[in-house]
Amino acid sequence: MTARPTFKLEKTCLQPVCGVDEAGRGPWAGPVFAAAVILAPRKVPKGLNDSKKLTALQREALEAEIRDRAVCYSVAFATVEEIESHNILQATGLAMRRAVEGLSVRPAFALVDGNYRFALPCEIRPVIGGDALSASIAAASILAKVARDRVMIELDGAYPGYGFADHKGYHAPAHVEALKRLGPCPIHRRSFAPIRALLEAEFSPAAE
Repeated sequence: MTARPTFKLEKTCLQPVCGVDEAGRGPWAGPVFAAAVILAPRKVPKGLNDSKKLTALQREALEAEIRDRAVCYSVAFATVEEIESHNILQATGLAMRRAVEGLSVRPAFALVDGNYRFALPCEIRPVIGGDALSASIAAASILAKVARDRVMIELDGAYPGYGFADHKGYHAPAHVEALKRLGPCPIHRRSFAPIRALLEAEFSPAAE
């Protein structure tokens, strides 16, 4: 049986400690989301796991439980315009900082999924594969993922034809086909290589 995230890392940190994770660094479209969560050691939801290892229904059920049982939580995002202006790494850090700053309890320490030391308003520890190790990071991964998926479903209604409700802006055959047929829409990240290549091909002399 695969091990699930625990509270062991949290116990080694200054208190209170929050877990921080993002959703949406890789897609070709839409905002990047981040969440920060402070869990109570004795109120960790059962079944908590890395959001990527859960079904959509499991994530939604756990999201409700996290919101109900956490000491506090905060979800934030950086817009497509901010991604284009700053680059995806810096925009991710911006979303994470907004999430941490949005907590009703100021954390002394943050466990952050990944290996990059983002500038956050507290001490931090990057944790590679943290969403599979830390309960707090796993909780943050679920909140960020569910929030972003909901927004992408809404954006599917605003920009029909691309299939955002299904692939959430990630690389998928249906997304590639729609881009070739419709071209990019306002929520596509035009600085990303696949979108940039499409635009360059569209406006190259050979395409005229």
